[in-house]
Amino acid sequence: MLGTEAAAKKKIQTAASDLGFDLCRFTDGRPPRSAHHFQSWLAKGYQAEMGYLARHSEKRCEPSLVLPEILSIITLATSYHTENSQEGLERCDRDRGRGVVARYARFRDYHDVLAEKLKALTRIVTRSLDEESQALWYVDTGPILERDLAQRSGIGFVGKHTNLISRQLGNWFFLSEILTTLRFPPDEPENNRCGKCQRCLEACPTDALPKPFELNARRCISYLTIELKGSIPVSLRPLIGARIFGCDDCLAICPWNRFAKEGRLMKAHALDRSNLEDLESWTRITPEDFRAKFRETPFYRTKWRGLLRNVCVALGNVGDVTSLPSLERLRTQSEPMVAEHAVWAIAQIEARARAPGQPD
Repeated sequence: MLGTEAAAKKKIQTAASDLGFDLCRFTDGRPPRSAHHFQSWLAKGYQAEMGYLARHSEKRCEPSLVLPEILSIITLATSYHTENSQEGLERCDRDRGRGVVARYARFRDYHDVLAEKLKALTRIVTRSLDEESQALWYVDTGPILERDLAQRSGIGFVGKHTNLISRQLGNWFFLSEILTTLRFPPDEPENNRCGKCQRCLEACPTDALPKPFELNARRCISYLTIELKGSIPVSLRPLIGARIFGCDDCLAICPWNRFAKEGRLMKAHALDRSNLEDLESWTRITPEDFRAKFRETPFYRTKWRGLLRNVCVALGNVGDVTSLPSLERLRTQSEPMVAEHAVWAIAQIEARARAPGQPD
């Protein structure tokens, strides 16, 4: 039977590669070792307003509550690294009029892209050994501690920034999983390879990493610009800079990125750069424009008002007096949360204009 299971595993890995996944590894269905760390993290309130993490905490700590009789978990990695990624980031940094977006947001929504591939691979899994078997697939959506499981399967290791790092893919990849009642030979786990490096902690603009392997989401720019639905704390707004969707600083500084290879699957789903306008253009986006342009992209998660809120903060940090008419329009014509951030941005720009050494 072991030989049959090994052969089926090999077949699944080949199919995963053919479908575009960059890595495919296997582990068993035991509870994740990090369960107690996760519960401690929740107790500190570091999940902020992401209440869904606490609501399903018992399932995240026990995979058999998600899929009874689970025996194996297949973990998959899909790279979104492109050869010109760094060039694009540097160009945004040089052009003070453009907003900075996280690398993963420069593609069609990965949930949609990977879902089709996961469905196809799951059909192959269920037919590999037993037609009566059960399987569930997830792409960043299921109540499981996927980074712990991915480390246990050998995909990569959890870095001090709390994200997964792969020796083959660096930091630029998506995780997805297939839970199954079939048994497959597990792969060897990956060991942590951060060593003494703390570059990610030092790079965080908002000190959202209070210590290695612990993230305080309440201070994380990715949380503040994407998950947070209300007002961004005033004390943190100046630290966001020109970022309007997410933040890659802790990922980008990691030395393991020198081994990152370009992804095959996501490359075909890169967004048209014309969808990523300069900050001034963002201020003119209507709710209808937003829905038409971003319905199938990661930006849709912020909703229209969340995106304009972020644009106001970015302009408050890097804009000049030429931005004031647009911000004044948002102050008077937009909904209350956007107006509040527009007022803040106007005050920031006016204060800089009055500062000594500034032109009249």
